[in-house]
Amino acid sequence: MCHEHLVMADLCSSHCSSPAPHTDNFCTFEPLSLADAKEERMLLDSIAWPETPLLPAPFLFDQTSDPAHSIFTILPGRGGVDRHVGDQLEVMVQIYDFQGNPKKSGGDVLLARLHNRALEAGVAGRVVDHLNGSYSAVFPLLWEGSAHVEVTLVHSSEAVTVLHRLNREHPERVLFKSLFRSGSSSETTSCNVCLRQTNQPQCNYSDLRTGEPWFCYKPKKLSCDDRINHMRDGFNVRLKDKEEKLFQSKVNLKVFIHSSGPANVMVLPPMKGKGKSGLSGYYYQGVWRSLGGTKVHQFNNSSAISQCLKGKVVHMYGDSTVRQWFEYLDASLPDAKEINRNSPKQTGPYMIWDNAKNILVTYRVHGPPLSFIYVPTSELRYIANEIDGLVGGTNTVVVFSVWAHFSPFPIELYIRRLQSIRRAVIRLLNRAPDTLVVIRTANLRGLTPSESLNYSDWYTLQLDKVLRAVFKGFNVRLVDAWEMTLAHHLPHNIHPGRPIVKNMIDILLSYICTK
Repeated sequence: MCHEHLVMADLCSSHCSSPAPHTDNFCTFEPLSLADAKEERMLLDSIAWPETPLLPAPFLFDQTSDPAHSIFTILPGRGGVDRHVGDQLEVMVQIYDFQGNPKKSGGDVLLARLHNRALEAGVAGRVVDHLNGSYSAVFPLLWEGSAHVEVTLVHSSEAVTVLHRLNREHPERVLFKSLFRSGSSSETTSCNVCLRQTNQPQCNYSDLRTGEPWFCYKPKKLSCDDRINHMRDGFNVRLKDKEEKLFQSKVNLKVFIHSSGPANVMVLPPMKGKGKSGLSGYYYQGVWRSLGGTKVHQFNNSSAISQCLKGKVVHMYGDSTVRQWFEYLDASLPDAKEINRNSPKQTGPYMIWDNAKNILVTYRVHGPPLSFIYVPTSELRYIANEIDGLVGGTNTVVVFSVWAHFSPFPIELYIRRLQSIRRAVIRLLNRAPDTLVVIRTANLRGLTPSESLNYSDWYTLQLDKVLRAVFKGFNVRLVDAWEMTLAHHLPHNIHPGRPIVKNMIDILLSYICTK
């Protein structure tokens, strides 16, 4: 039995471990309904990762996964030498340690991509962990000509051990604070999803409607009602001896694995129909082509975009990755006027209005946890509550993206947030079934050693799997940002490059304007 990951994960075995219950029970959440608790258990099982090595102190770095010693090999095709469009390409990856010995267990984090730079073509690979140090990467062959294989070690299995522990034992390692002010008096205290019990009383700012948890230590002199803002206050990551060596750029953090032979294949015209790949799509000539679902149209200028959005109200909620979409539309609609320009730069709220074409586009940030520098408390709103305030209808589009700020926290927090948003989406679609709801999934990001400890792609992968599972089977559309960043040649970035965003907006507009 194997473990499949990095596009979707379906398989697991007795070698897989669900996220352990929190050893430090200072971070506990309100109990769920029976149905939600059952779903949470299933979600935790579905994202269970293969067991990774326990790290004795001090551990032997030379025995950890080394991309420079590791290799991949393109396997011969079935039924002859020639490869055709519609076939599958399989690649075998063997991980070695820094001493050149083959690894005997799984749990490494790998990415795989097949591409042709000249054709601006690219597709994500599906990685299967055989739990013995070897992995398969499987790709559909979708274009004629050369196809080049690229395999990346994101993290060693030993690094995953550390990341797992950090979220379990130090969910408060991203620091937040709030300023309290009354008259000429002001105080600042620490805040978080979970606060350790001390002699200091706590202010409970958990949302009354959704139950989303948030707490601050009570100021010594001022009241809990005197809180005026929310701020990020840095990071406090506690690593054990030598663990930082597991997160080194150009050594074992997002490093390419080399091929033992040729790294590319020639693909001939199709002999038979294309098989199903289970993927969302691929790039060809720089344009995203859907593999099933809505055909993607090109909206190459502002008149095409404004024609599509004529008479529409588009509400965008979430993190800065969906704010990027708002900014793209803002720049693409020259006749639309920006309203309330004095909103904080990162968080909004923002609004653009085109009077002639009757287009309204809004953006609002999601509620905490939020790693932005500064948000006024009046702008801390939860997406579920915002959706509950919408009338909805055939000209209403709701877009949200909520993932980037949740990486350093227990996954149970994220599951609860999504369940609460899903309940609001169900209520919206009950009262206005013609409303279009579009979800932007998580994407890969550029990782420095310090960023990987809080915002690793491994954390993002768990969030992304949970997001897809929670909304599976509901009347919502996805824009697959994970595949779109994995398949593209541009470097990974929390805010993907403009060519990727343009393709994402084309998908969004294709959902809105199916004609």
